[in-house]
Amino acid sequence: MDVRRLDLLRELAERGSVTAVAEATGRTPSAVSQQLKVLEREAGMPLTERSGRGVVLTSAGHALARSATDVAIALERATSLWDEFRNHPSGEVTLMTFPTIGATVLPAVMTELSQIAGLVVHATDLDPELAEFADLTSDHDIVLAHTMPGVLPWGGRGLRAVPLLTEPLDIGLPADHRLAGRSHLTPSDLVDETWLGVPPGFPFERILHAIEQQTGRRALVSQRFSDMRIIEAFIEAGLGIAFVPRFTSGAVPESIVLKPLRGVASARQIVALVRPDVAERLAVRTVLDVLVSQSARLEREHMAD
Repeated sequence: MDVRRLDLLRELAERGSVTAVAEATGRTPSAVSQQLKVLEREAGMPLTERSGRGVVLTSAGHALARSATDVAIALERATSLWDEFRNHPSGEVTLMTFPTIGATVLPAVMTELSQIAGLVVHATDLDPELAEFADLTSDHDIVLAHTMPGVLPWGGRGLRAVPLLTEPLDIGLPADHRLAGRSHLTPSDLVDETWLGVPPGFPFERILHAIEQQTGRRALVSQRFSDMRIIEAFIEAGLGIAFVPRFTSGAVPESIVLKPLRGVASARQIVALVRPDVAERLAVRTVLDVLVSQSARLEREHMAD
C-alpha cells in the first residue's frame, strides 16, 4: 500500500470529512476520494461508507487508519535516527502557543533555537476553548495547551502530552482593595466580589465554578476576556478581580497585587501536545527539550523571588 494514501486515511479518521482532508493537504475533494478508492482496492475491502452527505470509516477503515499511524511513527523514527547519526536536527517545526506562555517563555525558546543552523520554527498564537487544543495538532507540529490538573480533554486521542509547568493561579486585586493586605484568600472572602471572567469553556472557568459550589453563591461576572492584558487593565481600573497566572502573566503592575487562593484547587497544567509520529522527529524533540528547560527556568526565577 502507498504510504501517502495511508496518510490520507489517517487524516480522514482525524478530521472527519473528505473536504477537511482536501483543505489540509492541498488537494481537491475528488482527488482525495479517488486516492481513497485506490486504497480500498489495494486493501480488498470497503474502508469508507456513506453517511448523510459525507463518508465515515468502516471498522476496517478505522483499523487501517490506526496502522497508518504506526507506519507514520516508524517512518519518522527512521528519519530521526538518520538525523541523530548526522547530529543535526534540521527542518521546519510549526508551533501553536496561547498568549501568556507565548509572551513569557517563547522568546527565550526561540532565541536558544536560533543558534541551531537549519532548524526553523514557525510560531503563531491562539487561545481556544479547552477541548479544541487537540484539534490543532492536525495542523501544527507542537501545540501548547493549558488545562486544570486532572482534566484531560485530549485523552483517548493518542497524543503525547509533554508537561511544561504546573502554574498557580492567584487572585488579582487592585492594590487599594479591601483584601489587598491579606496573606491569602479563601472562597468565602470572595463571595460579594465582581469578577472579570474568561469566555465559557476556558480552563479558568472551572475554578470559579468550584468557588460557587463551595460558597453556595453565584459569582457575579461583569465582563469576560481571553486576553490577560485587558483583564489586568480592568483590575487596575477597579472594575473587578480575576485569576492571574503566577508565572506567565509577565510583569504585573504595582497597582495590582496577587494573592494565593486556598480552599479550592487553583492551578493550571501547561503541556505541549504532539502527534506520536511527529514526536519522533529530532527537530521536534529538540524544540520540546528547549520548551521544557525554559519553562523550568521561568519557574525557578519566580520561586526565587
